[in-house]
Amino acid sequence: MDPEFFQTITLTLKLALFTTTILVVIGFPIAYWLAYSKLRIKPLIEALVSMPMVLPPSVIGYYMLLIYSPRNSFGEWLGNAFNLRLAFTFEGILLASVIFSLPFMIQPLHNGLVALPESFREASYTMGKSKTVTFFRVLIPNIKPSIITAVALTFAHSIGEFGVVLMVGGNMPGETRVASIAIYDEVQSLNFSTANQYALILFLISLTLLTTIYSVNKKSNIWKMK
Repeated sequence: MDPEFFQTITLTLKLALFTTTILVVIGFPIAYWLAYSKLRIKPLIEALVSMPMVLPPSVIGYYMLLIYSPRNSFGEWLGNAFNLRLAFTFEGILLASVIFSLPFMIQPLHNGLVALPESFREASYTMGKSKTVTFFRVLIPNIKPSIITAVALTFAHSIGEFGVVLMVGGNMPGETRVASIAIYDEVQSLNFSTANQYALILFLISLTLLTTIYSVNKKSNIWKMK
């Protein structure tokens, strides 16, 4: 295996890890708000969060590329203020990956919070606990299966991204060339052996993550039945 192969796999795992970490940080507040907010705009926010699941990756990638462009006010501001360019960079595909994987983190967390009895929060508030303490001490410990599912799904989805990454980042070795793009590139070059190595690694990672999800959920269901 050549160094470029390991470089591509490392970049793929790095992108998935960074994407998952960022979404863990921003996912909990969004999921909490969606679970308990009563504002009228809630359906609109839920729809926007779920859009990446139904929109073609090329559509998301196209609009992200427009936003990143120096001709756009946001892209121009980034360039002038921070000398930062997002198009065809790792930072650019990371931001696109976060947006594209958003529902895979939010929905399991949201479903876990909604499934909890309202009495959990009410009892905590009655004891004088704040919303923050209730969230970290009461809610999170009771949705561990949902958290594991959210993290595993987000990571698995991130390592397999193709259309969005290709649109926003292109195919630059060491910068934006992830495993899914490498598979396509190697097949186009008739290098089926190398393509198979990339594909097998992604397959095994995804299989492991999905097996973990189903195992955790099965144990959770058994515990609930008891």
